[in-house]
Amino acid sequence: MKLFTQITKRSHEYLWGEDLGAASALRRRFILALRTVYAVGRDLGEGQLTLRAMSLVYTTLLSLVPLLALSFSVLKAFGVHNQVRPTLLVLLAPMGEKGVEITNQVIGFVDNIKVGVLGALGLGLLIYTVVTLLQKIELAMNFVWRVKGVRPLTQRFTQYLSVLMIGPLLVFSAVGITAAFFGSSAVQELIAIEPLGTLFGLLAKLLPFLFVIAAFALVYVLLPNTRVRLGSALVGATVAGVLWQMLGWGFGAFIVGSTKYAAIYASFAIVIFSMIWLYLNWLIVLIGASIACYHQYPALLSTPRREFQLSNRVKEKIALLIATFIGRNYYTNAPAWSLDSLARQLGVPVMSVEIVLTAILHAGYITETADDPPLYLPARSFETITVKELLDTLRAAGEEPSSSDGILPREAEVEKLIARADEAVNASLHGSSLRELAMASVPPVKELTVGH
Repeated sequence: MKLFTQITKRSHEYLWGEDLGAASALRRRFILALRTVYAVGRDLGEGQLTLRAMSLVYTTLLSLVPLLALSFSVLKAFGVHNQVRPTLLVLLAPMGEKGVEITNQVIGFVDNIKVGVLGALGLGLLIYTVVTLLQKIELAMNFVWRVKGVRPLTQRFTQYLSVLMIGPLLVFSAVGITAAFFGSSAVQELIAIEPLGTLFGLLAKLLPFLFVIAAFALVYVLLPNTRVRLGSALVGATVAGVLWQMLGWGFGAFIVGSTKYAAIYASFAIVIFSMIWLYLNWLIVLIGASIACYHQYPALLSTPRREFQLSNRVKEKIALLIATFIGRNYYTNAPAWSLDSLARQLGVPVMSVEIVLTAILHAGYITETADDPPLYLPARSFETITVKELLDTLRAAGEEPSSSDGILPREAEVEKLIARADEAVNASLHGSSLRELAMASVPPVKELTVGH
């Protein structure tokens, strides 16, 4: 036990005891990679990722056939519906013969659903079932990305339908085009020539893996209710793709050696195996999303805790920086800031910026536009708002009535000390306005990306 404690202490000192700002680029990346592994392991150990993966298994079982039925209808209109069965066979390949059996049953269910004759109510229920699945996936992604807000209902519905209509079409079209490409006579003639044959063989084995990575990246970019950089999404998708491939090999070996389980559970074995396979797949999707999140926001790796804790001092600094950025861009006619662009400029997670931004918004100092995502502008002239007012707003943000100053006991010396501190702050700031703060330094800070 003592040895374990010493190892834990040494590991903690190695991972978080060093200032990465002073480290070399190579060492900084290595430490961040180790911190990412630790953070993902911690998230798994806390049980939230596994709980959400299990929830998605249940929803997937209810929504799989309606999802494929809708996708099949869209794909049939474009003439690529014949790729549904081969794609399912690839996804369920680790389950061996049971994967083939599940594929045949699912395709049979899909064939029995005639979307055109369901009627308005039936079609509505079909779409609702599928939208529920996508909503559950979004909620799981929002948890991973520390996003509290959800999309408005109308926006959620339209974006989900876009994913349902365009996503399967792109995926299955890519599969069909690839199959047609490798089956063409010209390519077959090139394959007969070495070393082109070997290269085409490697490419044929690599393409399914690349399609899986592209599918993961698409989920990470589209479903979280925040802006996900493509580079971070690809990093998470690549790791998830590798894990998925390794899982396929391991699960395939497990299926081969599971004859005893099949004998015990009989016909229920296929249900149990399919649920285990779905659970592991969703867990890999969430692990990849976590890696993408930590890659995009390395500030989350500055602490061994999952939540990025903000001290009052840091909140005040973030509030002053937000007011500076918003005011400067407004008075210089530069593009307005969005929540995500502010988070990237500050280098802290979106949730942390949202806490401070919400306090300033509720105080009436800034307002948000009707853009998607919203952009932030001064609600009134920054000349009329003092820096002291902004800091006081942050000090009082989140107070409950039960903790308000009016019901606390009063001590004369404490009251005098607080009054002197306020007077000292007022004297040091000399009534500085937010406009003076915003325009104090030049040249203006440029936004990383346009908020639109």
